[in-house]
Amino acid sequence: MTFRWKRDAFILLMGDLAAFVLGLYATLFFRHFEWPNRDLLVEHFLPFSFLFAIWIAIFFIAGLYDRQTNVLKRKLSPLIVKVQLINSVVAVFFFYFITFYRITPKINLFIYVILSIALITIWRMVLADFLYGGRRENVLLLGGSQEIYELAKEINDNPRYKMNVVRAKDWNDPVFADAPKRIFTIVADLRGAREVIVPRLPELMFAGVRFVDFRELYEDIFDRIPLSSLSDGWFLESLSNQRKIVYDFLKRIMDIAISIGFGFVALIIYPLAALAIKLEDGGPITVLQERIGQDNKIFKIRKFRSMKVSDGGRWVTTNDDRLTRVGKFLRRARVDELPQLWSVICGKMSLIGPRPDIRKLGEELREAIPYYTMRHLIKSGLSGWAQIHQDLPPQSIEATKERLAYDFYYLKNRSFLLDLEIALKTIKTLLSRAGL
Repeated sequence: MTFRWKRDAFILLMGDLAAFVLGLYATLFFRHFEWPNRDLLVEHFLPFSFLFAIWIAIFFIAGLYDRQTNVLKRKLSPLIVKVQLINSVVAVFFFYFITFYRITPKINLFIYVILSIALITIWRMVLADFLYGGRRENVLLLGGSQEIYELAKEINDNPRYKMNVVRAKDWNDPVFADAPKRIFTIVADLRGAREVIVPRLPELMFAGVRFVDFRELYEDIFDRIPLSSLSDGWFLESLSNQRKIVYDFLKRIMDIAISIGFGFVALIIYPLAALAIKLEDGGPITVLQERIGQDNKIFKIRKFRSMKVSDGGRWVTTNDDRLTRVGKFLRRARVDELPQLWSVICGKMSLIGPRPDIRKLGEELREAIPYYTMRHLIKSGLSGWAQIHQDLPPQSIEATKERLAYDFYYLKNRSFLLDLEIALKTIKTLLSRAGL
């Protein structure tokens, strides 16, 4: 197993070097729009070869040849970007402070950074799997929770993971006892495993067995947090130090700017929606609801009315007879939520974040689900990570727990890139509902 890991690391190393060289060749081509001649290649390749050696060393330091590289793929792409940006800084110092090289490739470096990131990402995320072939790595999942079962089924039913999962209920299971003989990776909640692992650690390590935290793999595959792993310690570890002041400030500016822009466009839709609601039953056009927002504070939002009577804080099902015909369309197209743009402009909500609960329902869920109110650590949103992963709004406690798992994923990983992904997928969902 140790030999296999070394072989895989060597394949990755050779592929990285090939990507570096190909990136340099492509850079020279795009810079001059002709195939680079021998003199131009030699002039650039010699100094760049020293950089390649330094960059490979940085790859090692960053963990790009670790044993977990092919298990936790979600972290790979952003890690490559970060490492290549660091490598670019190294290149700038190399060319501008070591003066015995004749080249100072300003534009070339800019082009090369973009091309190298693209090539390394394609190599690591796509091509490397073909070189490894169709073999499946034996993985032992330890634990008896429902989430362990979900993870095992997802991996075994999907060949792209290239893993064959063997399950064991606990650390005393005979399967775990035989782990060094046929298991390459053990996935478990490592927080509570020390007493069992430590006595066998030398045996397992010398056998080449690697350990992956169950929470990381579950999050990597499902894009949500395993609720069984939640504890006071998890919140201290994952959220207590996440004061993203710059991110929050810029997000607020973007909320205002985008909401005002969409608000002007929505002015075309408002009278049409109001007319349709009024013509159907002559009732009020909008409703005012109390919602639970950031820091568990109650605020009011206005929506286009989509129901014959108040929902009373109860879940709304797909074929709910309280919905009007116009209301069903407004909900499906998310037009009923357009008046909430004013709440975003006023700072009560954000464009992206956990959806705010109706007050009565939120208070009931707080009693039924542990840590439920922690989703209110940040501003509520018009759309969110849960909304793009769940086809329907929660209509049960179990569906709400799943939404909470997505909400906690967003709380932990929120960033501009994640917000952009949510925004683009929300637009895609709205267009598909409109039949476009």
